Amino acid sequence: MATSLIGGLIANQHEASRISACDIDPDRLQELRESFQIRTSDDGLSAASSADIVVLAVKPQVMRAVCESLSGLPSNPGQLFISIAAGVPADAIDSWLGGNRAIVRCMPNTPALVQLGATGLYANTRVNEVQRQTADRIMQAVGTSIWVDKESDLDAVTAISGSGPAYFFYFIELLEAAGVKLGLPQKTAAILARQTALGAATMARDEDVVKLRAQVTSKKGTTEQAIVSLQQDQLGQLVDRATAAAHRRSLELASELTKE
Repeated sequence: MATSLIGGLIANQHEASRISACDIDPDRLQELRESFQIRTSDDGLSAASSADIVVLAVKPQVMRAVCESLSGLPSNPGQLFISIAAGVPADAIDSWLGGNRAIVRCMPNTPALVQLGATGLYANTRVNEVQRQTADRIMQAVGTSIWVDKESDLDAVTAISGSGPAYFFYFIELLEAAGVKLGLPQKTAAILARQTALGAATMARDEDVVKLRAQVTSKKGTTEQAIVSLQQDQLGQLVDRATAAAHRRSLELASELTKE
């Protein structure tokens, strides 16, 4: 995700010379230098001390250790911390960083890798309007960003868009398999299923999906029969249960990650 953000920022005319990446893996740092011509460092505290914006693009399980390594930074209301780690509350991040930090939590998803991400954002009370706009620009470099008023809403964002790409990948996988069962060559079924998903998603971007579905569903036609079958098998309830399970796990992770 960090690589996606760096690539998106540079593609959106942000100067590479103003971006610095930190990692404990020297090979990874070399890759980033060669790919983007940015500055790199293995000293996070030193790099963060001179940064206006610090993006915490680390796994949730190591967030505490990373934040505590930065807790020696002087208190600076002008410095913004952006976390893209799922399940780690802003209050915990603030505490681990030493307190009184401006923090934006983001829940991006993997299509950010191709600048088609969907990101939910939440700001704590120390984030000012300029910092909100800055965080928004950063995340819009890799797709669409939407603010939520309650931090708890990020758990719902996780269930819908954070985990959501996997749901669509799974449906494409099932549609491909169904095509093979109906006699199509595997490659043909794969091309048809994937292109159909791409086309449908593109059409749905700016249109009412209920109307789009109605336009495709002719009375007594093939599509109607498929939709009726999906409804009889309670697809809607399956989706409700699946997203509820993801939401529940997001809450559990937050509890597990902030235990003392």
